[in-house]
Amino acid sequence: MTTEVIENVLASRYASQAMRDLWSPRNKVILEREFWIAVLMGQRSQDPNITDEVIEAYRAQVHNVDLESIREREAKSRHDVKARIDEFCALAGYELIHRALTSRDLTDNVEQLQILRALKLVRERLVAVLDRLRLLAETQVEQPVVGRSHNAAAQVTTIGKRFASAGTELLLAYRRLEHMIDTYPMRGIRGPMGTSQDMLDFFGGDAVAMEQLEATIRLQLGFARTLISTGQVYPRSMDFAVVSLLAQIAGGPSSLATTLRLMAGFELATEGFQPGQVGSSAMPHKMNSRTCERICGLNKILHGYVAMVGALSGDQWQEGDVSCSVVRRVALPDAFFAIDGMIESMLTVLDEFGIYTAVIDRELETYLPFLVTTKLLNAMTACGMGREVAHEAIKEHAVAAALARREQGAQETDLFARLAADERVPFSEAELDLMAGEPLELIGDATGQTQRFVELVYLMAASEPELARYTPAPIL
Repeated sequence: MTTEVIENVLASRYASQAMRDLWSPRNKVILEREFWIAVLMGQRSQDPNITDEVIEAYRAQVHNVDLESIREREAKSRHDVKARIDEFCALAGYELIHRALTSRDLTDNVEQLQILRALKLVRERLVAVLDRLRLLAETQVEQPVVGRSHNAAAQVTTIGKRFASAGTELLLAYRRLEHMIDTYPMRGIRGPMGTSQDMLDFFGGDAVAMEQLEATIRLQLGFARTLISTGQVYPRSMDFAVVSLLAQIAGGPSSLATTLRLMAGFELATEGFQPGQVGSSAMPHKMNSRTCERICGLNKILHGYVAMVGALSGDQWQEGDVSCSVVRRVALPDAFFAIDGMIESMLTVLDEFGIYTAVIDRELETYLPFLVTTKLLNAMTACGMGREVAHEAIKEHAVAAALARREQGAQETDLFARLAADERVPFSEAELDLMAGEPLELIGDATGQTQRFVELVYLMAASEPELARYTPAPIL
């Protein structure tokens, strides 16, 4: 009977091949073998049996990974690390690895290596996202649009500023990501209780030699530093810091995706609808914002993993236990699959994004009298009116004008006419019309803010042009 393999949807449907490869079972075995060899080379000074022939024998088998054979060994030993030790030694023909090491010396450091490399991959992809946001902010810098708060028409803004705002939020997370990569520490060789007793014994009590071994391994693996003191495992609060950072990275793209979904609902914009694409199996006219919806869904998944790893923080029993194992095996790779899938989806949306200027202009025309009420309020107070008196006058007529459109079907907004007829208001209708001006006269410093974002990201992307040009594979 053939057993059907149930795939990881986050990995197979959403994540990139690069991220899948990094977290694949095969790659983890390879990283573990590279770690063992690094330790072995550092132990050569203490053991004449560790010859070049031995090291080459192990090195020749690094990529010879038979996962089924390892599973069969684990079924007998009921110990995953022991199974991988036996497999590697059988392939090499020697039994010299994993001496003075515990399972956590292997697994914690290798898992941290996966995390570090995954963080670096996320950073690379974010350069492309930021550059796409820069490009859209630049091309839409003077495209006015009805700005909304509480989803209600408020003031004029620009589409370029919306992209710049999302990009600014993402930049905050990007800087935090860079800092984490630069400072992320390796657990180090600490042994069963974190005392390094076993490795110290191996080096005959020579603490300097042991520290040199650890420094060599740290540099070979690419870590900035080593934790000073740990128990059997590194603090699981570090996992919380990583996954919460991924959730922070997701914030800007998810909020932007939500905004684009709302804009698409008003027919102001599209995330793209390609030839042959189908929006609904039942309603042929539909062009749904399905990729933006996916981005928002992946954001929720990430927050679920934040909760999962957060529960591990502060729950370590004395020097360590493995109650965290089942959570981390799921949450760590899947959190990276989720953020990677979000990035791939976001890049697709940004590459295929489009606007409908006719609808945008029509909406501006409809709401423009209401969008200048703050400007009118300031003008009235400048003429000596009490602010609250002016506010009440504008509110009364704005609400009445809006209800006339909504309840009575009025085609024109007569707000200015209503205000001019009010003896409290010191302006004529013509003066009010002139005060309102054109939409681009009502965007404040939106252009300046957008341009500053554009300039900042341009310089960053220019230093890494290949990363900026990254294009995702076609998404499902």
